[in-house]
Amino acid sequence: MKTPWLPADYLHPETAAVSDGVHVRPIRAEDLGIDMPAVMDNQAILWAKYGEAWGWPPVGMSAEADLEDLARHAAEMERHESFNYAILPTDESALWGCIYIDPADAGDGHSVPAADVSWWVSAQAPAGLDDSIRAFVPAWLAREWPFATVRYPFGELS
Repeated sequence: MKTPWLPADYLHPETAAVSDGVHVRPIRAEDLGIDMPAVMDNQAILWAKYGEAWGWPPVGMSAEADLEDLARHAAEMERHESFNYAILPTDESALWGCIYIDPADAGDGHSVPAADVSWWVSAQAPAGLDDSIRAFVPAWLAREWPFATVRYPFGELS
């Protein structure tokens, strides 16, 4: 029998303050209007980071494909399979990036629960936000999440 990734009674955070005027919350399909421009404006950078591993985001990604991705992420979060948090200004008028929290491979020798975590910050985000996210994520994970092990396979903390 497969060991559960998260405790059955665990409730994932619905929101968290990153810094003054910036917060994270689970991404949802209704975010298409801010997600699509952020992803496509940063497509080359995102493909260089995630393309080989995830095949995302393709050069010609359609709004329909992005909407399907957002709906899939929301459903996976509800089932606690993986998590995608949007990085947003207070008024949620723009998407400044995303934080991904996924189960670490079971055969990797890490303790359960273990997570692979990565993020991206838009080139259009306010100056210094990447540094704020780099400080926020490990502290937030330690404070709010039940992980015994956290890895950063895309090099965010290296």
